[in-house]
Amino acid sequence: MKHTHTHSLPETDQHANQPGDAKSRLLSTPTRPFDPVGASSASEILTRMQGTAFQGKQLGLAFEVWKRMLGDRCTIMMGMSGAMVPAGMRRLVVRMIEYRLIDCLVSTGANFFHDFHETMGHFHYQGSAATDDVLLAENLVDRMYDVLADEEKFREHDQWIGRFAAGLDQSRPYTTREFLHLLGLELGKHCKEDGIVSAAAKAGIPLYCPAIADSSIGIGIAANRYEGGNRFTFDVIGDVVETARIVAESEATGVIYFGGGTPKNFVQQTEVTAIIMNAGVTGHKYAVQCVTDSPHWGGLSGCTFEEAQSWGKIAKDASMVTCHSDSTIAMPILVSALLEQRELVAKRHRPSFTQGRELGVTS
Repeated sequence: MKHTHTHSLPETDQHANQPGDAKSRLLSTPTRPFDPVGASSASEILTRMQGTAFQGKQLGLAFEVWKRMLGDRCTIMMGMSGAMVPAGMRRLVVRMIEYRLIDCLVSTGANFFHDFHETMGHFHYQGSAATDDVLLAENLVDRMYDVLADEEKFREHDQWIGRFAAGLDQSRPYTTREFLHLLGLELGKHCKEDGIVSAAAKAGIPLYCPAIADSSIGIGIAANRYEGGNRFTFDVIGDVVETARIVAESEATGVIYFGGGTPKNFVQQTEVTAIIMNAGVTGHKYAVQCVTDSPHWGGLSGCTFEEAQSWGKIAKDASMVTCHSDSTIAMPILVSALLEQRELVAKRHRPSFTQGRELGVTS
């Protein structure tokens, strides 16, 4: 993307089409060479990057849009895909939850499972993308690019989650939000340090996982069912209804995406669902995405926010910015800078939720 918003340029006078006037407008804002002297904080670095170009500038502008969300009466929904927890991003997401930089998180089942693994006191390990994968398989070691994990521990945790699901009421389905909330409460009893799921349960932040079957959480529950242990089912349509209600009952909404995939689309479609429900919404007011995918392949992961406007997912006058960056670069810098905005974070309006069998929303 080349701009951060969709506001039209101001109307020009009758001489606007003269070559000199057009050229002066086009060349009105010089780039500002980045000076590291005195840039002693993440927020100062990002502020100075706004005067540069390319994805450095975009990351700086993402910082500004996220700050606008925090200063507005806005419910902030985040989508996160990719192996962010194995890559070391877990504590960053926990801090986002604890300091309410976000109000709702949609992620993959893999991230929630990996979070469970670390919350239970286990680790992911640094490795190499050049490792012999046959050797890894022979030793029950899994690889995610340059991160390694113990498959034997994963299988133990698959079984733990299967037994947990088997202990819930088998006579009715559960939204993924309710399931993850209950899982977080249980994890909180066992962990020395909160992870994403347990921190969200304590903070009352709703978590959603629209593709939960496509993960070790699904594998663990399926294996337990195969052994005759449960008839547990998920109500993913209930998730759709709940997230649409969050949007409909909020004064405004903003979205943050680290990566694309199902989490991004699930958050995007909340506006479409609410529109069909005649909720009177007009699209997300703020939008930031840090993605590595390109739009010209036609997939949702690389979809621009302008394209999303055609669906009504993003407001016509939204403040929005895309940064094409690896999330393991963008997330640490952005979150570190935002946590430096202590007064803004402390004063922000925080939507509240009750997380019983059904979600309650207070904007």
